[in-house]
Amino acid sequence: MCSAAKTASEISGIDGGRLSVVLGAGGGTGGAIVRELVGQGRRVRAVTRGGNAAASYGTLPPASFEDVAADVTAREQLRPALDGAAVVYHCAQPAYTRRPQELPAMTRGIMEATAAAGAKLVFADNLSMYGPVDGAMTEDTPPVAQTKKGKVRAAMAAELLEADREGRLHVVIGRSSDYFGPGGLTSAIGERFFKALLAGKKVTWLADLDQPHTMSYLPDMARAFILLGERPEADGHVWHTPAAEALTGRQFIELAARLAGTPARPALMGPGTVRLVGLFTPVLRELPERMEQWQRPFVMDAGKFAAAFGPFAVTPPEDALRTTLEWFRGCV
Repeated sequence: MCSAAKTASEISGIDGGRLSVVLGAGGGTGGAIVRELVGQGRRVRAVTRGGNAAASYGTLPPASFEDVAADVTAREQLRPALDGAAVVYHCAQPAYTRRPQELPAMTRGIMEATAAAGAKLVFADNLSMYGPVDGAMTEDTPPVAQTKKGKVRAAMAAELLEADREGRLHVVIGRSSDYFGPGGLTSAIGERFFKALLAGKKVTWLADLDQPHTMSYLPDMARAFILLGERPEADGHVWHTPAAEALTGRQFIELAARLAGTPARPALMGPGTVRLVGLFTPVLRELPERMEQWQRPFVMDAGKFAAAFGPFAVTPPEDALRTTLEWFRGCV
């Protein structure tokens, strides 16, 4: 049986094995990393504000799992939550509408606490810093985005890599595209998308249905992040996490609908509609600055990852969608 969640002040060091601490363990990326670590038999501490990450995993985790309640923005709670950690996975996020204002300070606090714990920091990043690009995005693509969130992401990455260069902290950055998969509720290809599709309703896609768009699958992302956490040669670098070949929105919706046994009913949400709906929905008010990612090809190249670490078997889109649809059927 899994013990009740602990508070940060109740944690003592864990004996035996390397301890992985996942911050933001209740979110899509953090939850996927926790599930993969548990599946690999690793020692895991899942940190969320409520200390209830296990409640969303369906089954009780093994004894090597700890659910911990801590506010990662509070130093007096964060430091003991990282006690004994070998690797810290930073997947914590402020509310979407407050990320440009709050994510930098949160990340600096996590950097300081991780360094104090003597642990390595794996930062879960996205592709928003690149801005409009011609061709596939690589880790060498210049971070020229002019959006608020893109500029903040670029500045944070520079700070993290500088800390590694200066020897203050071992850091590795993993970047993924828009994700989907079990537990992926809040992404652009998340709960609204799959619940509408399973109900046979119109499925919304941003900007252009016929542009290729890399979609990252959460379990594949988790395996890649864990590998980055384990391999010292990954330190001090940015890595794109491997993903299946890019599909257009129309292809993705048609494939998902065929597997779900429902009609494919793609519906386009253009810039004008986004701005109108944003008048009444704060989260959608933030989407216009992301439209550039959906109005043109948005393709991620992860060749650097394979060249450094060898072949990485990504999940075929059909298998990934079957698993995701099965998970969302249990939530409908």
